[in-house]
Amino acid sequence: MLTLILGGARSGKSAHAEAMAREAESAGRSVVYIATGAAGDEEMAARIAHHRMRRPASWRTVEEPIRLADTLVREARPDRFLLVDCLTLWITNLLLAELSPQAAEQAALLQALPGLPGETVLVSNEVGMGLVAADPLSRRFVDETGRLHQAIAALADRVVLVAAGCVLPLKGR
Repeated sequence: MLTLILGGARSGKSAHAEAMAREAESAGRSVVYIATGAAGDEEMAARIAHHRMRRPASWRTVEEPIRLADTLVREARPDRFLLVDCLTLWITNLLLAELSPQAAEQAALLQALPGLPGETVLVSNEVGMGLVAADPLSRRFVDETGRLHQAIAALADRVVLVAAGCVLPLKGR
């Protein structure tokens, strides 16, 4: 089962994914939280700390800013719930490392997702609903993110949009 959760900043998308993880854990599955963020500054460090505080100690955390597909393949099991938070930070990491999200890492992710055992939930920011970005890097980020979301949504069993804490189903139940 593959779920893509999209939403804006502070929309409640991570909280929804974490509620799904708690339900999975209650049903006897182990939870692996795959964090893609890197604390490059104080504000980002505070965001990461906030997310860490919300997670139960029983969840295992794997921090992986670049090699997401490899990590998913290594961690996926039929009795596991994988939560990736978030794809937009992952794309940012690839762009800043001057790796093209269209290239090997994105291809590896899209190839790995359909074959993963267990349940995987991917969280990402919906960034294409605003103004056209002013600079080339920001426009590339929005374009790369939009393309990735479309490709993952095509593979996903379920896609939801979270706005103001409300979960709006886009695909699946």
